[in-house]
Amino acid sequence: MSIVQSTVVDFPLAEVFAWHSRPGAMPRLTPPWAPLRVIAEASSLRDGQAVLGLPGGLRWLAAHQPGAYDPPYRFVDELASQPLRTVLSWRHSHEFAAEGDSKTKVTDRIETPVPGALLRSMVAYRHRQLAGDLAAHRWSRDLRPDPLTVAITGSGGMIGTQLAALLTTGGHKVIRLVRRAPRSASERRWRPDKPDADLLAGVDAVVHLAGASIAGRFTPSHKAAVRDSRIEPTLRLAQLAARGRHRPSTFVSASAVGIYGPDRGDELLTEESPRGEGFLADLVADWEDAASAAAEDGVRVVTVRTGIVQSPRGGSLRLLFPLFAAGLGGRLGTGRQWLPWIGIDDLLDVYLRAIVDSGLSGAVNAVAPQPVRNIDYTRALASALHRPAVLPVPSIGPRLLLGREGAEELASASQRVVPRRLELAGHRFRHPVVDQALAHLL
Repeated sequence: MSIVQSTVVDFPLAEVFAWHSRPGAMPRLTPPWAPLRVIAEASSLRDGQAVLGLPGGLRWLAAHQPGAYDPPYRFVDELASQPLRTVLSWRHSHEFAAEGDSKTKVTDRIETPVPGALLRSMVAYRHRQLAGDLAAHRWSRDLRPDPLTVAITGSGGMIGTQLAALLTTGGHKVIRLVRRAPRSASERRWRPDKPDADLLAGVDAVVHLAGASIAGRFTPSHKAAVRDSRIEPTLRLAQLAARGRHRPSTFVSASAVGIYGPDRGDELLTEESPRGEGFLADLVADWEDAASAAAEDGVRVVTVRTGIVQSPRGGSLRLLFPLFAAGLGGRLGTGRQWLPWIGIDDLLDVYLRAIVDSGLSGAVNAVAPQPVRNIDYTRALASALHRPAVLPVPSIGPRLLLGREGAEELASASQRVVPRRLELAGHRFRHPVVDQALAHLL
């Protein structure tokens, strides 16, 4: 049995094939709903081997076939790991053909006993990701044509992993700032309390994502851990970027829409709106002040005020996905609260723009252009999974899990945030509508 699925993308043949040959292609093409993770990418499309992790500790070894390698027209991988190979055959041909001077026909040909119905959505996802990433690299090159060296903290998290992959498929070099001993030349040891003077040597831009998860019961110890992981480390890194012996041109720091407070009613919130009140508003204000230490010495600083990130790999959607898939989902409370959401790939594009767009600085709302109420989000999620959503979650539920303050600041928060700065910059979103975004991700 085999499936053959093709898509024409608006990019030339050489560019499409080169994208597949760079580090990061496999993480970008792996559907977030798939029960596997990328452990190691192939060093070569000709004869390299990629390793994927499966449930139960199994490994999927994808061995590229030298005899079928024909750049820029084809590369092929086959399942080579035991014991999977004894019960399953798999041969995946990736084929490319020029359609005129500026377009490429991309064809996936998979020979396997796995039913085609289970594979077609995976291939369709891959083709959408490829087209979206190539488009992002095109507009980013218009803003800054030269490849950059980007240092990232928090590179092992959900956002950091995918951002690093997006950057490397675009030809940029990524240096991962890690707190353990480095394991490769692409890693450097980062001590948050006292970063080394040479930490940012040769770095053009810093993306600071590290920080303890905000989700959780808002106990004094949890709130202290969240603050301690953000304020002082951000300040130290920003000061190093501005006043150290190696000075990057750009410092991008994660931030959050929590700065607007937990409940602003139907007020339309832009970057110019006044900050709100509460623990998260205070935290984010101090967090952004710490990052601004770099701006005081002339480094361009962007603080990315992130909304509710949509990915089944993490965040709230990871928690909601199994409930809604089982038909047990529903609105939260009245369902009238505003949800400032953003798809994971659109968030990555915001970070890419923050890195390359010299005209962008200060706070940027990283949210989709169409915020929705909780009840509308609930309907969209249920529709994407072809399930009903008839079991409302009583307001007391989040309070039992998060405590009163945590429930108010996280689960029940209502913030009608819009990406005004991005819209003024002419930024285009891949998935501006929540139904479309969830259908792609799920």
